[in-house]
Amino acid sequence: MFNTARKALLALLFAGLASPVFAADLPEPQVEEAPPPVYEQPVDVGGWYIRGDIDYHKSDVRGIDYMTYGIDPCNCTVIPGGKSFDYGKLKGGFSLGGGVGYKINDRLRADVTADYWFKSNFNGGTSDLVSTSTEVSKMSALLLLANAYVDIGTWHGITPYVGAGIGGARVKWDTVYDPNTAETNPGASNWRFAYALMAGASYCLTDKIILDAGYRFSHIQGGRMFEWDASSAGPGFDRGINTHEVRGGLRYQFGGNNGCAAPVVAYQPEPEPIYTK
Repeated sequence: MFNTARKALLALLFAGLASPVFAADLPEPQVEEAPPPVYEQPVDVGGWYIRGDIDYHKSDVRGIDYMTYGIDPCNCTVIPGGKSFDYGKLKGGFSLGGGVGYKINDRLRADVTADYWFKSNFNGGTSDLVSTSTEVSKMSALLLLANAYVDIGTWHGITPYVGAGIGGARVKWDTVYDPNTAETNPGASNWRFAYALMAGASYCLTDKIILDAGYRFSHIQGGRMFEWDASSAGPGFDRGINTHEVRGGLRYQFGGNNGCAAPVVAYQPEPEPIYTK
């Protein structure tokens, strides 16, 4: 009996000493970490927007031609002819504009715009064999365009873009006159074909408001500049107007995603911990 008790005591003592060693050798269960959340942009990328713009522009008149009239001394009949201005320059001016557009997807958008060019001063000159004449006037215009744009991509909230537009312009010339004489010609007003090419970049101010800055080149087809007057020659025609604009403005998008909204976390169910051996 004594031997049996002693053997049982030794077995218990051995088991108590060995269990920490065996426990150290067994691998601990590990918990797999949950995957990181998945971010995605909203699917609805289209939306209507309005825009307002202001610019400073410099216009170049490509040339000015006008009718002249002489008298045939033989039979006293009128002989029509033609001459051109020696030069003609428009000073810089400002414009205000607005428009309505639609963002089709994350790359394409389109809008229609109207810009009013405030009056720019015009200075020109003509000459003949015996005299020279200074010609002054003012020009204003209403430019209507249908435009399409390609947004190249967005980096840190900045989106470069290129675009093109086509439409028409109503050009208005004030009276053309020589300040040194009594010669005047009534200015003309007419609609003309126009097109434009644009490049620039937009910047997200908020998830709805975008700052837009860029350059626009526009060309307005030639047309009548002034009418005939008994005290002078005429009518006169400009050969077209090229305009270089530095523009800035704001766009406000009513719905959809304009590319400025922060990415949202896609729904993911809470993963249950997985234990591995």
